Amino acid sequence: MTPEELAARLARGDPTTVLDVRNRDEFEAWRVDGASVTATQIPAIRFTQAEIRGTVDELAAEFRDAPSPVVVVCAEGRSSAHVADLLSETGVPAENLETGMDGWARVYRARELPIGDADATVLQYDRPSSGCLTYLVVAGDEAVVVDPLRAFADRYVEDARERGAEVVAAVDTHVHADHVSGVRAVAERTGATAVLPAGATDRGLDFDTRLVADGEAVSVGDAELVVVHAPGHTTEMTAFRLGDLLLAGDSLFLQSVARPDLEDGDEGAPEAARRLYATLTERYGEFADDTLVAPAHRGPREVPTENGAYVAELGTLRKRLGALSMEEAAFVSFVCSDMPPRPANYERIIETNLGRDLLSDEEAFEVELGPNNCAATSEGESTA
Repeated sequence: MTPEELAARLARGDPTTVLDVRNRDEFEAWRVDGASVTATQIPAIRFTQAEIRGTVDELAAEFRDAPSPVVVVCAEGRSSAHVADLLSETGVPAENLETGMDGWARVYRARELPIGDADATVLQYDRPSSGCLTYLVVAGDEAVVVDPLRAFADRYVEDARERGAEVVAAVDTHVHADHVSGVRAVAERTGATAVLPAGATDRGLDFDTRLVADGEAVSVGDAELVVVHAPGHTTEMTAFRLGDLLLAGDSLFLQSVARPDLEDGDEGAPEAARRLYATLTERYGEFADDTLVAPAHRGPREVPTENGAYVAELGTLRKRLGALSMEEAAFVSFVCSDMPPRPANYERIIETNLGRDLLSDEEAFEVELGPNNCAATSEGESTA
């Protein structure tokens, strides 16, 4: 099974059994996950030992009543191929995930958002392995990409050109901590303008870019992305409005709110949480319930809308997320109390995105592998 085929299964919600044969710590840190996934970890060495002893049937018994096929996963698709063959020989339908987790990290899916705006088309890109979401806004013969990933810089350029447009700006909503930004890579390929929030200079930004402040706009054709300063996750965190669509960055997610500790650590988290509270209750309080929220990340077990997009109306989130109806003190305590582990290599990724560290394409791909962990709580914990 190819990684793309697996992604399609999960997007459809097909019940899927995943057998991960990597070591336990690798499985716990990062794995194939989804609302329809049942994941099990058994290291490949146990199957090798069972093959020698003639006891593979005993290991296979666990999967006889599981949804089929059993998708076997390892780092690069080699040891998992042998395990899939062993299971198949016992009568368990099993398929190897070609190229393993390395290939899974390269899957990138796109769908058009139902925004109903005749002046613009918006594509949402989803990286299932990390939950990173990126947006391509096309209006006339111009396009703007928001929160691009360096690993897929060429994809945005190609997709824009397929729609008769050239990328004129590459925008980051903030200094990301979970993936290597593609703003400079896109700019280098196209001559587009790299755009970051003005507050990025206070974070130590060390490359030339256009800086935008609250109330300004990034033009794309006859449309405008209006800048909405939305601090909390970071001091410079900025959302962008296109009509009734809010590209919310990492301020607000569909199942949680932003974590406040990735800029100033645990000591600075309470103050950041208070800024986030003001953003969500006061600044976003100005927006109507039918404002469509499109975040920069989604959780691994979130279910998309009927057209496959990860969006929700602000009114729905106000009802869904208990955090949005809390008083300030309770909100600060809530978001600071039980945050997940920080993203892998986040300090080096931040330095790279500020332009103060250099990574090759291969190094950039390696350091960002894993879940994004940008939400304040595990998925679903912030629901009412």
